[in-house]
Amino acid sequence: MALVWEQHLEGNHYQVRSHGASVRLYTNGVFHSQWNPRDPLKGSLWELLLLPAFFRDARQLRSVLVLGVGGGAVIRLLQRFVGPERIVGVDLDPVHLDVARNYFGAGSGTGQIELVCADAREFMADTTSRASQYDLVIDDLFGHIDGEARRTVPADPAWCHRLLGSLSPAGVLVGNFGSRREMLASGWRSPGIRRVLQGSWSAELPGYENCVLAVSRAPLSRAELVARAPAAINPASASNRLHCKLGRLRG
Repeated sequence: MALVWEQHLEGNHYQVRSHGASVRLYTNGVFHSQWNPRDPLKGSLWELLLLPAFFRDARQLRSVLVLGVGGGAVIRLLQRFVGPERIVGVDLDPVHLDVARNYFGAGSGTGQIELVCADAREFMADTTSRASQYDLVIDDLFGHIDGEARRTVPADPAWCHRLLGSLSPAGVLVGNFGSRREMLASGWRSPGIRRVLQGSWSAELPGYENCVLAVSRAPLSRAELVARAPAAINPASASNRLHCKLGRLRG
């Protein structure tokens, strides 16, 4: 891979590398994001975060909140395959936001893109920031400890209630977890929150420990997702590259 750009800042080492048409962001050796405009659906974790968007018709996903921008791969996927009117991306690291703009192209293209440098907890606690309800919220708040990616905001019941408060009535919440065990121990599986959810699914990829959760106050239909998802990430398609395990969470 070719080194495109790097910076050492405040104890962190940032690199942007390219491989063919792909661009990748590494922070302290942790692989954060990848985007390939020529072949964007290659079966990666970022596509697993995109997949639950297809539980809803694209016309229902007018406003999207992405907590944890990284290099902006998820934003680029949303622009390409969903086309929301508005995407708000929040990240604590200003260098990540600069990389998202300058190397991944997040902020260009269709729709209104707002990239905000802020602590996600403070952003969600600010009543002004939460004035809008979002049709899709993606909680991908990961940092790095000793070269390993870790969630930076625990998904405890208080955090889950706060995220639910930002969702429109039929909105979809997507959460990324380091493992299935971490997801099952989160506030999303607490009795008080489970009672208000009518849709609850999990998805996992071979070769990754991560587990992605999709929940909503309204039902989430696998048949509708299959009818809408692009073939390259569609669980029912013969040309599916994602090969994810998608299952309903009971209770």
